[in-house]
Amino acid sequence: MIKNKELKKIIDNFDSKGEIFAAGSRNTIKLFNLEGDIISVKSFKNPILINQIIYKYFRKSKAKRSYENAIKLIELDVNTPTPIAFFEFKSLIGLQKSYYVCKHIDNCITFYDVLRMHDYDKRTKLIRDFTRFTNQLHENGIKFLDHSPGNTLLVESNDQIDFYLVDLNRMKFPKNLTFKQRIKNMSRIVTDKDDVSIISKEYCKYYFEYSESVFFNELWKKTSSFQKTFYMKIRIKKIILFWR
Repeated sequence: MIKNKELKKIIDNFDSKGEIFAAGSRNTIKLFNLEGDIISVKSFKNPILINQIIYKYFRKSKAKRSYENAIKLIELDVNTPTPIAFFEFKSLIGLQKSYYVCKHIDNCITFYDVLRMHDYDKRTKLIRDFTRFTNQLHENGIKFLDHSPGNTLLVESNDQIDFYLVDLNRMKFPKNLTFKQRIKNMSRIVTDKDDVSIISKEYCKYYFEYSESVFFNELWKKTSSFQKTFYMKIRIKKIILFWR
C-alpha cells in the first residue's frame, strides 16, 4: 500500500531528485522508484497570476483533472497509466504548483513513432487499429481534446497491441459526439492524405452516419486547415522571438 507521506517526500524533493523522462517549456516529467515500482511524476508549470486565482477558486487544476480523467477512463475500460495521486500547493492568492502521479509504462512507443516509420510493414494495420480505438472513444462519449499521435502509447502484450492515453488534463465526456466533433477531434492525428484515406475508410466501417467520401473530404479539409494554422503559428513565433 503506497502511503501519502512517501509520495509527499518525493514531491518535496522533485527538483533535486528523480530521473528526467521529459522536459519542456511548460511541464517536466520525472521517474522515481516507489516501493519497487517506477512511477511517473508530472510537474505542471507554475500558472500565471490570473490562472493561479482561477485554479484555486473556479476551476480544477491540471493535476486534479488528469487524475479524475484517468479514473473516468478506467471506468470506461480505456487504458491509461494507473493513476496514483495528485498534489496541489496553494498560497493565499491561488494555486502555485501541482503534480500528477501515475505508474510508469516501460517498453512502449507512441503512435507518432509509428507514423514516422514509413517502411514498417505493420504501419497501415496499426493506423487501422488506432482508428478503431478512436471510434471506441467517440462511441463511449470521450472527447480527448489533446488527441494527437504523441499522446497515445502502444504497448505490446501477449502478441497484442494495446493503446494507452496520456496527457489527460483536457477531456470532456459528452453523451454523444456529433459528426463535426468527431472530425475535429481527429484532425491532429495525421498529415498525409493517404493516411487520412486509411482512417476514413476504417472509421466508416463502424460509423454509418456519413459516407466514406464525405467523411474523407471533411477530415482532409479539417486536417489541412489545422496544419496551416499550426505552421503559421510557428512562423509568427519565430518572427516575434527572432532575437533568441
